[in-house]
Amino acid sequence: MEFIIANTDEKIKAEHDKMSGLGSPKYGDMPTGGHNNTAGEDRIIDGIEKIDILKERYRQAVEYMDWFQHSWDKLSNDEKYVLETFYEDNLDVTGNIYEICEHYNIECSSAYNRKNRALDHLQTMLFGKE
Repeated sequence: MEFIIANTDEKIKAEHDKMSGLGSPKYGDMPTGGHNNTAGEDRIIDGIEKIDILKERYRQAVEYMDWFQHSWDKLSNDEKYVLETFYEDNLDVTGNIYEICEHYNIECSSAYNRKNRALDHLQTMLFGKE
């Protein structure tokens, strides 16, 4: 979501640039099988549709981050560390849990318990009590 928020302006600018560009000329004596008289209009309509999709994705990302960030900020630094470490992509789950074990100098079962408690706390912050 943060990536969408940070890069949407660039993508919209790129779509605007595509809409206003000219098509390249065709050289040669061979027929091309027909000519689309509305190619320019089609390109503009396609660009407008893509920009609308980008703007809607941006709106949804901002709405999601407002909802999520408020709950994330209420977690302790330890809870954030455990969740970020456990769910990061660069290692497998086993490697991630060992990293937590080393950080806190605890056993794997204790690391899983910390992860579960942090996840439960985040879930409570996001969705409320059941």
